[in-house]
Amino acid sequence: MILSCNHISKAYGEEVILDDCSFFVNDHEKAAIVGNNGAGKSTILKIIMNELSSDSGDVIIGKDKSVGYLAQYQNLDTDNSIYEEVLSVKQNIIDMENKLREYESLMANGCDNYDDIVNSYTNLHHQFELLNGYAYKSEVDGTLRGLGFEDSDFNKKISTLSGGQKTRVALCKLLIQKPDIILLDEPTNHLDLNSIKWLETYLSNYNGAVVIVAHDRYFLDKIVTKIVEIENTHCHVYDGNYSAYAVKKKELREAAIKLYIKQQAEIKHQEEVIAKLRSYKQEKFYKRAESREKALSKMEVIDNPDTYENAMTLRLEPNCTSGNDVLSVSNLAKSFDNKSLFSDISFEIKRCERVALIGDNGTGKTTILKIINGLIAADSGSFTLGTNVNIGYYDQEHHTLNDSNTLFDEVSDSYPNLTNTKIRNVLAAFMFTGDDVFKRVGDLSGGEKGRLSLAKLMLSEANFIILDEPTNHLDMVSKEILENALNNYTGTIFYVSHDRYFINQTATRIIELTNKAIVNYIGNYDYYEEKKDELTAIYAPKEEQTSSNTPSASTNKQNYLERKAEQARIRKLKNDILKVEEKIKANEERLNELDELLADPEIAKNSAKLNEISKEQDKISETLDELMAQWEELSDLLDE
Repeated sequence: MILSCNHISKAYGEEVILDDCSFFVNDHEKAAIVGNNGAGKSTILKIIMNELSSDSGDVIIGKDKSVGYLAQYQNLDTDNSIYEEVLSVKQNIIDMENKLREYESLMANGCDNYDDIVNSYTNLHHQFELLNGYAYKSEVDGTLRGLGFEDSDFNKKISTLSGGQKTRVALCKLLIQKPDIILLDEPTNHLDLNSIKWLETYLSNYNGAVVIVAHDRYFLDKIVTKIVEIENTHCHVYDGNYSAYAVKKKELREAAIKLYIKQQAEIKHQEEVIAKLRSYKQEKFYKRAESREKALSKMEVIDNPDTYENAMTLRLEPNCTSGNDVLSVSNLAKSFDNKSLFSDISFEIKRCERVALIGDNGTGKTTILKIINGLIAADSGSFTLGTNVNIGYYDQEHHTLNDSNTLFDEVSDSYPNLTNTKIRNVLAAFMFTGDDVFKRVGDLSGGEKGRLSLAKLMLSEANFIILDEPTNHLDMVSKEILENALNNYTGTIFYVSHDRYFINQTATRIIELTNKAIVNYIGNYDYYEEKKDELTAIYAPKEEQTSSNTPSASTNKQNYLERKAEQARIRKLKNDILKVEEKIKANEERLNELDELLADPEIAKNSAKLNEISKEQDKISETLDELMAQWEELSDLLDE
């Protein structure tokens, strides 16, 4: 065990954030802390790091174990460049390298204490190699590139960077330090999809323990094997990744609802019996009624687990049905400052489709949405909306909000027929509760304005909803509410999102904008991951692959066929390994059965049976030796 949090409690005034929270993390374990916004996830990380004191409880970190922490916001105050700042983490290795060069110079020039210098050099060189000293520069380069920095960014001054870029620099430094346990607070907030995938691989293979606070559910699915949930100030621990937790959570909630309904039925029954007994107006019946009343008053009443979710259930309904052809985009092109984002883009969207537009940052996804909504003009090409198409648009800049309104008035003005209760329920679904509804729109943060815009859009009667990063700033419960609303929507949806779990749950089709071209995937995000390399090579090869100095189309096709053959060979190897593993398991189980038979006193008296069992054991052992040899050979081939 590397980290143990025992009975942690924390309150601010009368507001309890954490109450008697306990959990532990083992060496090399990958765990996530999840919960709604404001549940106390960041608070517990700060308590672990001793940046915040708990009211009670303690934190125990394994002896001689190092801890690294990435907070959500970084204040890097330095004149260093990006590369210099990250390289500073390796200062001890740089000092060793300089000392080795010094020793080499002394030995080359024939110093007086030559033997001592040779010994010192040998010892230091051994230590340098153990710390992978020869690879530290490539490690720094690879980590910076993996987290989305281009080589041209390396010399930029830290002081010129945005908050998100500074956070990425801090993450680079942390990963290169390689502490025994890493605490990460929303590490994916400022990363594009490629960087997130790189970080997934890095953390999955990380030799230490990792504790992550993140809203990216797909990211958590790929990495963690334990979920620590903070709900209503208490901690609950679940084994497995996020999807396993979501299933278990649903099962527990359904069981709680059944228990609540059963108890409510019992309460109602007891109240009816008490009323009946009192109606007889005799002392003996009064006493029996009083006895039941006392028992009822001592009953620990279960809270209704369905109340919170019912208050946040959203349903989208279009005002009318559009034609089958909702959107047709033809030969669209757009450039900014002589930089071409995309050219000759064409695609169609049909009624009832839920289409996700994905791609790296800067490829022009939001630009396409703005063109369709008439906010900017295309350089060339056109788009056509179908019959009876009524657009509802959610943009990240929130142009449709009135800063002088309160939140309540903002919704009420747009939808005057809504009851006060309905308005409050809709706002509560997007984390505006109590007196929050009377805040001025102009006083909201960017994330809060985003949630308000999304709440308004959910009430619209549009039959074609266009969304730009709708899950930004939403907690997991709100994301699930939005997912359910979109999945039950009978209109058409077109959206841009980096949230892969959200895409996986909602998209019926994915359009990827890559290499200035469009690639179409008829399926969700898992399908996209499976087909990405194959379809990109066919429909959107990189520009250098199509130039006259690069292989021809026939060569590209040959390379593609070779890759397909290699992929098939890998699949066969994995299948063969699985079959061998199943045979090994079956033989081991049979050996266990034979061991149990030998322990049977009746069989122990039967020499013929003992001889038969012994021969079978020898045969199985030989078979196991052969199977293990096969497994090793196949595993080596797969590694190659």
